[in-house]
Amino acid sequence: MINRPIRSIHDFLLSTYFADGLRITLGVLCPSLILAQFGMLQYGMTLSLGALCVSVVDTPGPIVHRRNAMLITMSLITLISVVVGLTNSNVYFTGILLVVCSFIFSMFFLYGLRAASIGTATLLIMVLSIDDIRPWNEVLFYSLLIFIGSVWYTLLSYFFYRIRPYRLVQQILSDSIHEVSDFLRAKAKFYHQNINYDDNYAELLQLQVLVHEKQDAVREVLFRTREIVRESTPEGRFLLLVFVDMVDLFEQVMSTYYNYKQLHEQFDASGILSHYESVIIKIADELEDIAFSLKTGGTPSLPTSLIDDVAKLKQEITDLEKNNTDGKYNTLGIIALKNIEVNIENILSRVKTINGYFNKNEKKNLKPRKIDVEKFVTRQNIDLKLLSENLTFSSATFRHSLRVAIVMLIGFVVAKTLNFSHSYWILLTILVISKPGFSLAKQRNYERLIGTVIGAFIGMGILVYIHDKNVLFIILLICMVGSYSFQRKNYVVSVLFMTPYILVLFDFLGMGGLSVARERIYDTLIGSGIALLASYSLFPNWEHEKLKEAMLDTLKANMNYFEQVTFLYVEPVTDFTNYKVARKEVYVTTANLASLFQRMFSEPKSKQILMTELHQFTALNHLLSSYIATLSLYNKEHEFVFSNFDELKPLVQNTIYLLNLSGDMLKSNTGLISNVPLIRRNINSTSNIQSDEIIIGEQFDLIQKVAYDIYKLSEKIKI
Repeated sequence: MINRPIRSIHDFLLSTYFADGLRITLGVLCPSLILAQFGMLQYGMTLSLGALCVSVVDTPGPIVHRRNAMLITMSLITLISVVVGLTNSNVYFTGILLVVCSFIFSMFFLYGLRAASIGTATLLIMVLSIDDIRPWNEVLFYSLLIFIGSVWYTLLSYFFYRIRPYRLVQQILSDSIHEVSDFLRAKAKFYHQNINYDDNYAELLQLQVLVHEKQDAVREVLFRTREIVRESTPEGRFLLLVFVDMVDLFEQVMSTYYNYKQLHEQFDASGILSHYESVIIKIADELEDIAFSLKTGGTPSLPTSLIDDVAKLKQEITDLEKNNTDGKYNTLGIIALKNIEVNIENILSRVKTINGYFNKNEKKNLKPRKIDVEKFVTRQNIDLKLLSENLTFSSATFRHSLRVAIVMLIGFVVAKTLNFSHSYWILLTILVISKPGFSLAKQRNYERLIGTVIGAFIGMGILVYIHDKNVLFIILLICMVGSYSFQRKNYVVSVLFMTPYILVLFDFLGMGGLSVARERIYDTLIGSGIALLASYSLFPNWEHEKLKEAMLDTLKANMNYFEQVTFLYVEPVTDFTNYKVARKEVYVTTANLASLFQRMFSEPKSKQILMTELHQFTALNHLLSSYIATLSLYNKEHEFVFSNFDELKPLVQNTIYLLNLSGDMLKSNTGLISNVPLIRRNINSTSNIQSDEIIIGEQFDLIQKVAYDIYKLSEKIKI
């Protein structure tokens, strides 16, 4: 515990966030620093501006996507800087151009976050150039410098990638393992006495969203990097195998879902549940070590004490069963403890396997795995038809783009009316705050305000008490790295660093200090106020509008997952691609639904519809996917089989029927209550209650019951 804060700092310094911060700082600072030595700081600042705009799109992802995005951004910011520079003397034309560009570039959200960042970078250069009136020949030279600066940063970024092509994958994969570790810790809390089940479950859903986001980021980079997909190097095979095993391990973690309240009622007095909690936390610690080793290049080691703890836990269950002569613990409770312990053994075995991959000698001999990577990545082509289809008020992106265009025009008029020396800060604030969803815009608004106000006071303190230029330059450097390092991790901290960085920079340029701080606060308050009012009143996008689609997607994914797992028991399966794709879709849709549910809490009370039902629906679908995962592991890990699968077909068919009915009910709820029965399976003999077939049958029955609960809940939901 003493080393954990130090480990966290070390981990951050090795992360992609800090690496991005260093790269962007180097790319932005170098042109100004070098040209300042020759008395051409003004030209250096323009080069730095070009580098800064291109850095906006240089977010983690496949190098091909990053390169293409930077090339497109280079072209657009150069073109826009020319157009704005030649026309900004006419305030009316500038206003019209701002509205048109704001709408067009905001529509880029249709094509994903990277495309949206291209639009943001282009609007950024437009906003920063809007008050910079120059003769036409200077405008062309200014645009040329912008282009050169963007080329410089693009080459720098590509150079860093070529030096260590696997570094980004290592960092992102490490982050995803860290999230799985946190998820496992949240699972361990269920074994703690007097735990609040609802609060812990809510935390679990939040962590599941993070796990999905990180795993999806790994897939994007891992499966779109040619060297890794071809498995042409030992390092590529190593990273691919670690990720594949971590996804399987997460499925095993997901499968450990039981009625924890009943377990506590039966076994709290024995103290065995606290031992479960301790072992699970130690396994989470081992995952942390694996994540850290990926970044440091070290080799994790599995302590023998953990293996001994699992063996002791197994013996403790045996003793508990032997001493249960008075029937204090019911048989189902004992079976549940055994199943959890077996699952812990399987997770630990998977951790051992992953640890083995780190062995340098083993790395050279790792065998490739056949993976159809195309089925695991989502492609978003630039389709003009998609754009035309979304030019309607029913499109959330269209409404967002229209809102941004109007709000930017309002901000432009207010800025011109107030005639502040840096009035473009109002437009910048509106630009970074405006998001498609109300909850995201509201969150970004608060983060911007808090970071700016606190950062301004820190910056004023720096300028009042520190006058040594060398010290100020070091502070500027620290603030730049801090601002760019935290811009994706924690926006409040990023803005908190950014504001002193801007104030110190303006002081270096002789453009005022304390007065600039006050003006920045005023401009941020004005921009935030305009953006916040617009998010309430101008074509807002409420989360409940996407509720039906998200619920149907989750149901469909779980049903497909169940069908794929059922196939495992029908006949031997050698190609697990369809099964793994179905599993991935469950994670994606469940995380999307949970994320939507969380965002709804940030909206006005009048827009928080069906919150109780949505919480129950999310919980039941999580339970359903956990039970299905358990069923799959019975076959894959324990090699359980069911000799006469025809006995289970009525349960399977009724489960699918119930899930289909639930989907139909969500699409169009007529208000009629139907009486759909549960199928009861006849069991001829229960002499061996621990037999494979009894356990499999019970699991199918549990899944059917959850499907029935989902159907009964869908009868109450009217969207």
